[in-house]
Amino acid sequence: MTLLQKLSLGGYPNKRTVGRNLQPIFLIIFTLLMTSGIGARLAYLQIVDGASHRKRAESNRIRMIPKQPERGNIFDRHGKLLASTRYPRSVYLWPMAHTKPGWSVIGQRLSQILDIPLADIEEKLEKAGANSSTLIRIARNLNEAQITVLKEYANELPGVEINTEAVRYYPHGKELAHILGYTRELTAEQLEKKKSEGYRLGDVIGQMGVEKAYEKLLRGEWGGQQVEVDGAGRPLRVLGNKQAKAGQDLHLTIDLKLQIAAEKALGNRNGAIVALNPNNGEVLALVSHPGFDPNIFSKQKLSQKDWDNLQSDDHPLVNRALSAFPPASTFKIVTTTAALESGKFSPNTILQTYGSLTVGGTTFGEWNHAGFGPLGFVGAMQWSSDTFFYQIAKAIGGPTLIEWTRKYGFGQKTGFEFTTEEARGLVPDDNWKRKAWKIPWTVGDSINMSIGQGALQTTPLQVGVMFAVPANGGYRIKPHLLKDNGDAQKWRTSLNMKPETIKILREGLRKVVSEGTAKALNQPDIPPIAGKTGTAEAWKRGIKANHAWFGGYAPADKPEILVVAFAEHSGGGGGSVAAPMVLEVIKSAGLKK
Repeated sequence: MTLLQKLSLGGYPNKRTVGRNLQPIFLIIFTLLMTSGIGARLAYLQIVDGASHRKRAESNRIRMIPKQPERGNIFDRHGKLLASTRYPRSVYLWPMAHTKPGWSVIGQRLSQILDIPLADIEEKLEKAGANSSTLIRIARNLNEAQITVLKEYANELPGVEINTEAVRYYPHGKELAHILGYTRELTAEQLEKKKSEGYRLGDVIGQMGVEKAYEKLLRGEWGGQQVEVDGAGRPLRVLGNKQAKAGQDLHLTIDLKLQIAAEKALGNRNGAIVALNPNNGEVLALVSHPGFDPNIFSKQKLSQKDWDNLQSDDHPLVNRALSAFPPASTFKIVTTTAALESGKFSPNTILQTYGSLTVGGTTFGEWNHAGFGPLGFVGAMQWSSDTFFYQIAKAIGGPTLIEWTRKYGFGQKTGFEFTTEEARGLVPDDNWKRKAWKIPWTVGDSINMSIGQGALQTTPLQVGVMFAVPANGGYRIKPHLLKDNGDAQKWRTSLNMKPETIKILREGLRKVVSEGTAKALNQPDIPPIAGKTGTAEAWKRGIKANHAWFGGYAPADKPEILVVAFAEHSGGGGGSVAAPMVLEVIKSAGLKK
């Protein structure tokens, strides 16, 4: 009773704390702020960032499957096909469509049918990644038996597709190997560098020659398919297509008829033949031997025999037309130019020649060991007198000779499209010798250089550029392969030589053929040829095996074609070995007399 009375009368104090004072207001404000924040966030996600999230969600449902473009064709100057595309059938896999339990069956079955180690297939899938949206090629060039078996087991091979594939084809095989080059799948290192340019695992790329030099033009643009996939990433249906754009067709300056003739003329000798238009630098033929069949690189895997052939001691992948060798007596064109342009010798100069000359305690011999009596520049070129040019080099000195060597384009790349394959060669000078040999340049070095020996190194293509100077009247040409029908002036630069110098050079080169060391080329049924022989001292495995050179152009009075032949370690002379090759190519050109 007392307790009830106290409660009713307020005898005890009120202990309640929740909901008193400002607490209700705080809770209301806090709730409103939280609700507003959530609403603002939802609005931002739906309105401001909605497109991005829709795109991400759609990317989980829709995949873009890239489609490789067809590579551009390559033609010669007359429209004859040199490189094209064939369409064998290949096997592709969807990495995203395979789960581990199912793969154990599918992988083993594919390995058996295609005769490919399972580890090789798995390696490709791992490189692509489980979430890759790109079809991965695992086998090329399926035969009919393999196609039949794959179709029979189609129910057991989900995600496996058989598609036609564009594969490079070279109808002339070895005959144009060093010009066209070849295509091959990207290596891991190349893929890493080329990803930013849109290249993908399994892509092919030009690895050499025209295929490499003009990769961007030949490649084309990728297309693709939009494919809807399920939650596991399995393709359900195609939503749309974007056509791949084929690569650009190329027309080269090469004349297939001349190319085949040059290949035949070189035969089984190691070496090179280069044919040019001396007026504008068009490359009409370019042959290097030994060669290779570029079609082998279109195979899924090189056979052991193919690999052994490519790795042989003769180095068939090396383009000898762009590799450097001593130019021998063909270089006397430069020595004659340096002498006449220096002003120290006139076109009427006559010098006595000898069986040998001794300079600075070193004896330098004449090639015939007897000399030729008194000769002028034309006669010295005609008989290729060494002692005549020794005296020239001693008088004009190394710097003048080196200056004109560089003006002719030696020691630098010609500007030819194969920049990574072309050697610069070597023009030695005092700085080079001090660095390489720790001794200064001597008059003996100038003497050796005057006849194209010593440390001087030039490529057959560079030698062709040299011969073009007297042929076209004093211009250094830029050799090129892409036909553009452009003005010849675009491809040449004047060396500003005296008319008398050009006249002496042309007379001397004509005399070589009409009465000198290459008289065998002076035939009545073809236009007159002008040229120069060369025999470079060289050794192979300790045995003397000289290189043979000949460069010539025709018709001598108004040249249309220039041909340089180089026979590596032929053991013979330029007149007997290399000159007949040039004759054969010039005859095939069909020049009118």
